[in-house]
Amino acid sequence: MSGVAVVLVGALLCFWGIRSLHLAVLASGFGLGWLITDLFNASVWTSFLFALIGAIVAWVVTTLVFKFSAYFIGGLTGAMAGAKLADVLQPGDKNWALGAIVVVAIAVAGAFLADKYRARALLWLTSIGGASMILSGLGRTTSALTFLRDPNPGWQQIASTLIWIALAAAGWIVQRRLFADKLGIQREEGSRR
Repeated sequence: MSGVAVVLVGALLCFWGIRSLHLAVLASGFGLGWLITDLFNASVWTSFLFALIGAIVAWVVTTLVFKFSAYFIGGLTGAMAGAKLADVLQPGDKNWALGAIVVVAIAVAGAFLADKYRARALLWLTSIGGASMILSGLGRTTSALTFLRDPNPGWQQIASTLIWIALAAAGWIVQRRLFADKLGIQREEGSRR
């Protein structure tokens, strides 16, 4: 059941994240807490507890510092992408130091991109972060999909990365079409049917 909940939160973030900043903050905080504990094979209840704490802390901090919300959301979703990237790059036993460096580096890059490019960067970051949550959740649902959560070297890393990219691109396309007005995208006359 825990994998299904993570898939649902990830799908909200991946395909609906740009629609509501509150939803994006809660889902990003939840996802960050979950994916960081998932990196180190924590129990389901520990991951869920950290995910809930992450969601609450993210929402409170963003509410208190709303002026910097794009920066903060970009950092959170960047950290989620960094946690997934650290997982893909480190098969087997995980190195805390390398994992922390990757997570922090991608989080900082995401924060600066979101601050500079606002909605367009958040569109990409929510799609990528949501896709990483979906894969982590799917990896928990059945043993046949475990490679999505913890890929071994070789074909599993390649397949997991390609699926992650494809899912993130699908989230980007869906959000771009659904929320074109929010993103300031002009539609062509022929596509309004």
